Amino acid sequence: MRTMVVWVPDWPALVHQGELAEAARGGGEPSPALAVFDKGVVLACTPAARALGVRRGMRRRDAQSRCPDLVVCDHRPEVDARAFEQVVTTLEELSPGVAPLRPGLCALSVPERYYGGEPEAVAVMAEHLVGLGVWDVRFGIADGVFVAELAARRAPAQDSVIVAPGGNVDFLRDLPVEVLEVPAPAGPAAPGLDLVTVLRRLGIRRVGEFAALPAPDVLARFGAHGALMHRWSRGEEVRRISRRTPPPELVASVGFEPALERADAVVFSARQTVEDFVRRLDAAGLVCSTLRIEVDAEVAGEPRVSSRLWRHPRWFGSVDVLDRVRWQLSAAPPGGPVVAVRCVPGEVGPPGKHAESLFGGGPDDQVERSVARVQALVGPEGVRSVGVQGGRGPSDRRLSAAWGERPVAQRPRDRPWPGSVPPPAPATVFAEPAPAQVVGAEGMPVSVSGRGALSGRPARFRAGVDAAWQPVAAWAGPWPVDEHWWDEAAARRVARFQVVGVDGSAWLMVVENGHWWTEARYD
Repeated sequence: MRTMVVWVPDWPALVHQGELAEAARGGGEPSPALAVFDKGVVLACTPAARALGVRRGMRRRDAQSRCPDLVVCDHRPEVDARAFEQVVTTLEELSPGVAPLRPGLCALSVPERYYGGEPEAVAVMAEHLVGLGVWDVRFGIADGVFVAELAARRAPAQDSVIVAPGGNVDFLRDLPVEVLEVPAPAGPAAPGLDLVTVLRRLGIRRVGEFAALPAPDVLARFGAHGALMHRWSRGEEVRRISRRTPPPELVASVGFEPALERADAVVFSARQTVEDFVRRLDAAGLVCSTLRIEVDAEVAGEPRVSSRLWRHPRWFGSVDVLDRVRWQLSAAPPGGPVVAVRCVPGEVGPPGKHAESLFGGGPDDQVERSVARVQALVGPEGVRSVGVQGGRGPSDRRLSAAWGERPVAQRPRDRPWPGSVPPPAPATVFAEPAPAQVVGAEGMPVSVSGRGALSGRPARFRAGVDAAWQPVAAWAGPWPVDEHWWDEAAARRVARFQVVGVDGSAWLMVVENGHWWTEARYD
């Protein structure tokens, strides 16, 4: 059977990069050099990280030494699978019977008759996936999944490698034996060392050399898994594609004829469709925590589409969706009459994954309704919730989002963050650090050397220009930070201290270039 494999390289990194790009619309600028780690080893990375020397299988310390600005992300298989669902759905619209192998890789029967040939089918699918925003997609076609995947991994971006019918053996003959590094199924381990390691020690470098070995000898030496790889190396793969049943269509769309000018009219007319959308999710045993709302409008006779991705800390109800439609129309007017609204679910799953704990932990319904009324008056960005993200300084660790949206951290908290101040976090972080002074027992300003050594013990301080001097009751530190030392323009060397006055006030202070500043206050 002719099989097509569709491969999107480094899919986990692509998913993280898309999330950072979405978050960057709110102000931050994501770094293009990004790597996804699984158990401390690089699983996938972006082209920018690869250009700086980061490679799959590299340990985290080695990767960060190659690229100090590397954005480190954790592997999230479930998120990768949900994101890949859109690619699979697009392919299913072109050819039914898609079999997802893992996020970023899927297989299907070649629809050559419908499109006029295998190259033509590849061209159509590449065009649709590029339109989806997947630029680096590669195709392989062969007599079986194994060879088709190897062909896809040797194809250029948006192109294919097609192995002629009956040509699997010729294609495999000169490939290195490393292509046989396929995980063994669960069960008794094969005797001895890893298959590829042993083959190389025996002087076998090419798949064709392995295929030439007698089958009984391979079975006796390498067990069932080695025998399976031996059959595949001889072009004898009989694995069938396990096609999936497409999930129910969950996208909700409503059109308006005639087009509507006012936001409240759009919300009122969309109410029934939105309620049906939530009921269909409930009937499928699902809830939606990430939703994209698309608004189609006519501007000067030309169609225009505006969209925004909304997140919910738990899941969307019909009232929540209608509120987001209203806010989106108010915050970014489409510029003309609205002709249609679409609700495209992003993250969906069983409600148990998003439920509160046994003793609560989320805002109660009365608070939600009260805040929703305030947001209707001042806009969604007028009421914000705050949280904590990773970082070294208190201003770096602040995280906020419009109430009702799930904050997306640009700096994960589980990174080491050397030089960060230990908890608890200060209660009040000043928008601008206030000039301060700290002196020793002899009245000389306290300074910190490049190695973190103090010129003297802090004895007296004042937390601001207008604040009174007072003795130091207790202090801790320093926590030195040497940031961006490789970039002269962005380099910064500071040291932070916790200082407590005799009046009981506690402050987070920082010294930079001999000047003291007050960054935050502990309550």
